[in-house]
Amino acid sequence: MSELILKTVGLEMRYRTETMETLALNKVDLEVKKGEFISIMGPSGCGKSTLLNILGMLDKPSAGAYFFEGEDIAHLKEKLRAEIRKARVGFVFQSFNLIDELSVFENVELPLLYQGIAASKRKELVQKILERMGIDHRATHYPQQLSGGQQQRVAVARATVSEPAVIFADEPTGNLDSVHGDEVMNLLSELNRTGTTIVMVTHSMHDAAYSQRSIRLFDGKVIGEVENRIEEAQS
Repeated sequence: MSELILKTVGLEMRYRTETMETLALNKVDLEVKKGEFISIMGPSGCGKSTLLNILGMLDKPSAGAYFFEGEDIAHLKEKLRAEIRKARVGFVFQSFNLIDELSVFENVELPLLYQGIAASKRKELVQKILERMGIDHRATHYPQQLSGGQQQRVAVARATVSEPAVIFADEPTGNLDSVHGDEVMNLLSELNRTGTTIVMVTHSMHDAAYSQRSIRLFDGKVIGEVENRIEEAQS
């Protein structure tokens, strides 16, 4: 049996105001094996992004356990979660989240700066990932000089430059046309084939078909999952 990299047990997320309480996640049990590519699907407001934010250690749950690489990190303080996050995970968002004032090279370099990696090693790693993503010829350009597809390639490069254990992708093709969307999905698939675990939130059945499993959420609960035939998505 493959080693688990992510596991949640009875995960809950409650949002409270003075007048009401909303249960965004309701006792979510989830397991993801090392090297797996899963998608999380469901209607708007079902808890997909809430779950992804907890898995990505951006938020902590109201209740339940979350094991990352065997350690229960659900209720760690933000400083400790941030240290794990910087070293072990990468993020790809729908809106790219690039910094306009920084070049492509500088945007991709950011995670390595946060980790205190030496300048010579940073240059080597950034150049390597830009070449892998097919955007090394754009290294000195700025985000506004790129197409949407190129910007998302930069975002994927930034997410993977430090060789994270897991990439969390939130609607990664949401702002792209179908051609550029397929390019990004093929990039994620290639990263997965070389060993990176990927957890993706998507509304797209087409994109979900690139994953090995689709987890379905409704009203904050896991209501089922399906195995996907990956070769059909990539044909």
